[in-house]
Amino acid sequence: MSFSKETKGELCGLNVSGNREKHALAYGMVLFSKYFSSKTISFTTGCKAVAVLYSETVSSLTSTIVDTLCTFTRRRDEKDIYTLNIPDEGDCAKVFDYFGHTDNTPTLRINRANIDSEEYIPYFLRGVFLVCGNVTDPEKDYHMEFVVPHMNLANDLSRIMSEIDIMKSEPNIVKRKGSYVVYIKGSDLIVDMLTYLGAPMASLNIIQQQIYKSVRNKVNRKINSETANSNKTAAASAKQLMAISIIKEKRGLGYLSDDLRELALLREENPEYNLRELGEALSTPISRSGVNHRLMKIMEIADELGSEKS
Repeated sequence: MSFSKETKGELCGLNVSGNREKHALAYGMVLFSKYFSSKTISFTTGCKAVAVLYSETVSSLTSTIVDTLCTFTRRRDEKDIYTLNIPDEGDCAKVFDYFGHTDNTPTLRINRANIDSEEYIPYFLRGVFLVCGNVTDPEKDYHMEFVVPHMNLANDLSRIMSEIDIMKSEPNIVKRKGSYVVYIKGSDLIVDMLTYLGAPMASLNIIQQQIYKSVRNKVNRKINSETANSNKTAAASAKQLMAISIIKEKRGLGYLSDDLRELALLREENPEYNLRELGEALSTPISRSGVNHRLMKIMEIADELGSEKS
C-alpha cells in the first residue's frame, strides 16, 4: 500500500460527530470531485475507505443516493478503482443547491459560507485531500499536492491554504495534463499540514524518515571508514529520537527522571554519537551498557505514551 493511501486510510478512520464538521468535510469532497455541477457529481478513487466515507457522508447530509462501482485494474500500484456518482440529475441539483451553488455562477469557486469559521477549515481541507490529494513516500521525496480540475478553484484552494497559521506563503500552482496542481514541498511543512488535517501517524512517519536521513548523512560524513556500522548507528539513533519526539509531544521531557532527561537532551544534540560517546559526554559518565539501559527505558516510556488513546 502506498504512503498516500495509508494516510487517507488514517484520515478516513477519524470520527467526525458534529454536523458542521461533517458539512465542511463533505463540501471539500464534492467540490473537488472530478465533476461537480447541478447535472453531474462523480469522482474515482483507488482507496476503498475514501469511497465509503464519501458515500456515507454525502448521503447522510443530503438524503441522496450515491452509487459506487468497483472495477478491477492491472495498474501496478492499484488493484481496485471505485467510481462514485449521484445518478439522479434531480439529486445532483439538490446537492449543488445544498452547498449554496447555482448555475448562474460562470465558474466553480469555493463558497466560504460552508466554512464560515476557522475551526471547520481542517475538515474541509481533509475532504479536499481525500478526493484529489496525494503525498509522496518520504523515502523518496517530500511533496504534497492537490490535483484540481479548474483554475479558479485551484487559486481559491491555494489562497485558503495560505491563510492557515502553519503556512508562510501561498502554495505553488502548475498546470499538468489539463488540470491544475496545487502543491507544497519540504518535510516540515508537510508534517505540519498532515497534522493539521488529522493524520499524526503519517506525520510521525515523515519525521522518522527525516531523522533517519539526517543521522545517516551526519554519520557518513563523520566516520567514512565505518560505512558498515553507519546505517546501524543511524537507524538506532533515529528510533531513539523518534521516542524522544513522542515523549516531548505527549508529556514534555520534564516527564522523565533527571538521568533520562539528560540523556534524551544529549541524544537530540548529538544524533551521530554512539553509546560509548554518549556515556562519556554525560555529567556523570557511565558505561555503554548503562547508556543502552537508559535508552531502552526511554523507548519503553514512549511506547506506553504512544499507545494511549487521545
